[in-house]
Amino acid sequence: MSETLKRLAAVIESRKPANGGDPEKSYVARLFVKGDDAILKKIGEEATETVMAAKDARVDGDHSKVLYECADLWFHSLVMLAQFDLKPQDVLDELARREGLSGLVEKAGRKAD
Repeated sequence: MSETLKRLAAVIESRKPANGGDPEKSYVARLFVKGDDAILKKIGEEATETVMAAKDARVDGDHSKVLYECADLWFHSLVMLAQFDLKPQDVLDELARREGLSGLVEKAGRKAD
């Protein structure tokens, strides 16, 4: 896993109030205090902003906003993973499990579960 992802996941984990994160000093700690709905709402906002940036990039050719918004989306997704006691490595492991599978086959397998 990327060293950047490892470091970022560790910082996010340290921001949990149970680990000493202070919502008066940390945006992430404040999100954790607000709970699942606040974190999920933020992901929805960031996903929408990412889509809009990509649509704009099709027109104006400026990909910098896509990168910026995607970084925000990934960051908030990492916060969500931490909220549910998951790690970035868990996502990477799932992607590795799917490697070489047809997307259609993988999706059909989820419906059977």
